[in-house]
Amino acid sequence: MSLATLDGGNRRVIMFGGKGGVGKTTTSASTALHYACAGKRTLIISSDLSPSLSDIFETHIGPRETPIPGVSGLYGLEISPDEVMKRWKIKFGPQVYAAAANLVDMPYDDLVDYAAMAPGIQEEFMLDYVLEQVKDGGYDVIVWDTAPAGDTLRLLDLPHKFLQHLRMAPKVYLGVRDKLRLKQTPFLELIASWSELANEITDFFQDPANTAFVMVTIPEALGVFQTRRLFDEFARYGLQVHHLIINHVIAAPDSDFMRSKQHMQTPYIRQLRKEYGQHVQIIQVPEFPHEVKGLDRLNKVQQVLFKRSKR
Repeated sequence: MSLATLDGGNRRVIMFGGKGGVGKTTTSASTALHYACAGKRTLIISSDLSPSLSDIFETHIGPRETPIPGVSGLYGLEISPDEVMKRWKIKFGPQVYAAAANLVDMPYDDLVDYAAMAPGIQEEFMLDYVLEQVKDGGYDVIVWDTAPAGDTLRLLDLPHKFLQHLRMAPKVYLGVRDKLRLKQTPFLELIASWSELANEITDFFQDPANTAFVMVTIPEALGVFQTRRLFDEFARYGLQVHHLIINHVIAAPDSDFMRSKQHMQTPYIRQLRKEYGQHVQIIQVPEFPHEVKGLDRLNKVQQVLFKRSKR
C-alpha cells in the first residue's frame, strides 16, 4: 500500500494529522515534493505552533508563500496563530466594525480584537484561507501539515462551536437593538454571511472528493492510543481518514538494541493493521539511519510513500 492512490483523484487538499513527534512534517514535506516533481504547482502549509518546514527544507520559510529552492513549482508557508488573526482582522475587521459600531461604543481596534475572541474564529479563518487558495486556482495541490493532535481536534470542532456562537448572536443583537431603539445595521447580514461561510467550509472539508486525510503515527503505545482517539474524533465529525502512515518502523535490525526495539514495535503494528487495515491504506515508513532533511533525503521518503505495487 502507498500514497500513490491519491494520484488517481482530483483532491486539492491533503491534510496530515497525528500527535507531536510522529513525523507529520517529514511525511507531508515528502508528499509535497512528490507532487511538485510530478509537475503540479504545490503549496505546503504548516500551522504548527513550532513549525519546522524551514529546517526540513533547509531554507527560510515564513508567513508568506515562499518558493522552495531546487524544486520548480513547490512553495512553503509557515503560518502562526498570530499571523492568522492578523489576516482575519484585515479581511473582516472593517465589516465587524461597520456592523457592531452602533451596538457598542468601542475604538476600532478594541472592538475588532474583542470579536476575534469568538469561539472558532481562528480555526475558521485558517480553513477559510486554505479554501481561498483552492478557489483562486493558483495551486494544483495543497498539503497541510496540521498542528499536533489536540489542536487538530479543536480545528475539527470549529463548525459546531462557531455556528453555535453565531446562532446566539441575532438574539442578542435584536434585544439590544430594541432596547436602544437602534435602526437596522448590517449586523444580521454579517452573521448570515459568516454562517454561510462556515457551512461552505464544512461541506468542502467533509467531501472526500476535495480533501484527503492522512494520519501519521508510530508503533508505540502512546502513538496507538492517540491514533485510536483521532480516528474516533474524525468519524464523529463525518471525516474519513484515507491513509495511515506508521513511521519509524525498524525494518532491518542490525544490533541487539534494534532487534529489541523491533520486537517492541511488532505487536503495535499488528494492532494497527487489525483495527484499521480493512478501512484505510496503511503505509510503513522505515527508520532511516540519518536525520531526514534536505531534498535528497526527503526524496527517499517520498519514494517509500508513493511506491507503486508491481503487477
